[in-house]
Amino acid sequence: MFQNRYMTRGISSEIPFYLQNVMWLMIESMEIEKKDYLQIFELSKTVADGKVFQKIIHRQEQPEYEKSVTVLVNEEDIVEKKVYVIDDVSHCTMLLAEEY
Repeated sequence: MFQNRYMTRGISSEIPFYLQNVMWLMIESMEIEKKDYLQIFELSKTVADGKVFQKIIHRQEQPEYEKSVTVLVNEEDIVEKKVYVIDDVSHCTMLLAEEY
């Protein structure tokens, strides 16, 4: 699952390469028995101790799974988007929620 990776134009133009890599890595490193065909990522801004972080919440519905990470970034580099990764067995596509 989650091989033969593709991305839409929206991902390519709006999501920095390092965030794309973080999301792929989060899928690869899931410690769960079964991965759902639909992976959901919510990208948002969070502030802690006066520092700005990119927050990434990764989840799936069946079986239920959720994990979040934060990455220290410059405030102008914050992305606030919802991203889907859909695996249809032959290939896997990363797309913005509004492209679905």
